[in-house]
Amino acid sequence: MVRAYTRKDYIRKIPGSRIVQYDMGNLAGEFPLKVTLEVKEPAHLSHNALEAARIASNRYMQRKSGRMGYHLKIRVYPHHIVRENPMATGAGADRVQDGMRKAFGKAVSSVAIVKADQKVLTIRTNKKNFKDAKEALRRAAMKFPVPCRVVVDEGAELVR
Repeated sequence: MVRAYTRKDYIRKIPGSRIVQYDMGNLAGEFPLKVTLEVKEPAHLSHNALEAARIASNRYMQRKSGRMGYHLKIRVYPHHIVRENPMATGAGADRVQDGMRKAFGKAVSSVAIVKADQKVLTIRTNKKNFKDAKEALRRAAMKFPVPCRVVVDEGAELVR
């Protein structure tokens, strides 16, 4: 795993994060059940993938349990800046390009570096929306380039 590159002093234009919100639903409600999405392997989750997962899970939970029936939280932040040294192709590209000389690259996007078994998304809800929360997290897991699992953190005795 590489160390996070967060030195924004050296990079001129950093593309902004696409993630709109980190907390959705009923932020003040008391929910007995806490269901979490964990990644199984270390990975880089792009800000685009995190936003896609947020949209998929939030829309599903809103449709099934209403606006006040859950609390969805994104638990990682894309700090790591990804750079790319684009190589020119086509006729005469060898005269234009320097190859790997001064290959610092341009900032392309930002990613969250996650470790194995790290929690990415959490939904707090009540017992009647438990299956909907699991399905919402399953749909969110489809957006990530790494295998994930759904874990019940709190209130496991309620769903048995």
